[in-house]
Amino acid sequence: MNIAKERKAIDTALDNYRAQLDTIPDDKFTETPRGGGWSYAEVYSHILQATLGSSIALERCTHNNCEPTKKGPTFLGRFMMFTGSFPPVRVKMPKAIAAKMDVKKINKEDARNLIIKCKSRLDTVKPLIKEASLTSRYKHPRLGMLNARQWFKFMRIHLQHHLKQLERVRKKI
Repeated sequence: MNIAKERKAIDTALDNYRAQLDTIPDDKFTETPRGGGWSYAEVYSHILQATLGSSIALERCTHNNCEPTKKGPTFLGRFMMFTGSFPPVRVKMPKAIAAKMDVKKINKEDARNLIIKCKSRLDTVKPLIKEASLTSRYKHPRLGMLNARQWFKFMRIHLQHHLKQLERVRKKI
């Protein structure tokens, strides 16, 4: 995995999220789409909070602050690391995981601030990845035990995946 290339892709995705904020009318940002699903605000809340949470997991791996394990990624985790994307079918988040996530209808200013916070966290953790042990792993609820490089790659995959969701919201609203 090329860390610089992944970082560039993450920055591009975050820049895309930022640019799209300016195109979404304020009154539509928190509107629930026809037929249900998340609003723009909820997508932004989820993806940016997940990115921050992933950066914490990544940092734990870089400091070897994880329970020792010989376990690795699940089948889905290996698939995503190999293909660099989510499976080509829509996968709904399990209710147990969804219950742990605090997805809110944030406002656009909160979204802008979270994007800045994500970029700042990435500036902090990216230099640590190169020296991180490949055997220091922290558990992702669906993907299994991931090391620092895998967490970094997951952030990119996840950010890019939810850009597609924003397009689905746009079509419904």
